[in-house]
Amino acid sequence: MTVASLFSDYKSPRDKVASLEKEGLLFRLKKGLYVVSPEIHGKALSKELMSNHLYGPSYVSMESALSHYNLIPERVFAIRAMTTKRGKVFSTPLGNFEYVKAKEDYFGIGIRQEIVDDSYAWMVASPEKAICDMIFSIAGLRLQSVKAMGQFLEEDLRIDFSSIDKFDTDIVKQCIEAGVKKTELTQLYKYLRK
Repeated sequence: MTVASLFSDYKSPRDKVASLEKEGLLFRLKKGLYVVSPEIHGKALSKELMSNHLYGPSYVSMESALSHYNLIPERVFAIRAMTTKRGKVFSTPLGNFEYVKAKEDYFGIGIRQEIVDDSYAWMVASPEKAICDMIFSIAGLRLQSVKAMGQFLEEDLRIDFSSIDKFDTDIVKQCIEAGVKKTELTQLYKYLRK
């Protein structure tokens, strides 16, 4: 179903869509994908859900996921996600969305479904996978020791490890086995197990 088909009883459905956009009642994320203003339906918009629909397959990750889990103190303004497609950035009236390409055998590891108010769900990396994705996404990052990894996690990313009782190191192990930044992820695995 297209947005224009919802207004098929209008003489010019495209003009109606453009008019609703101009009034701020409809937001265009990309060609053929629109979001209805919260003024109409009375519910807050989920940028995470938008991210999953804007470009997929994808899941919310990196600092966006770490912020969701309250593991980093910084507020996140752009939604970052992993995808099996080529990397891409979307600038929309509702914010920016960045997608980082991952190998398919790595992509499916450590993903969760976040259900909100029994109303909708979106895909997000587990805390462990979000950290792996951060390491994966930083070109030229070389962490050759457990100490260097600790400094990166605690000083650069400012991760609050007291927020999580126990990390699932099996997820990190699976990421290592997928062959992505093996040296760095091995140091992460050792750091999380100590």
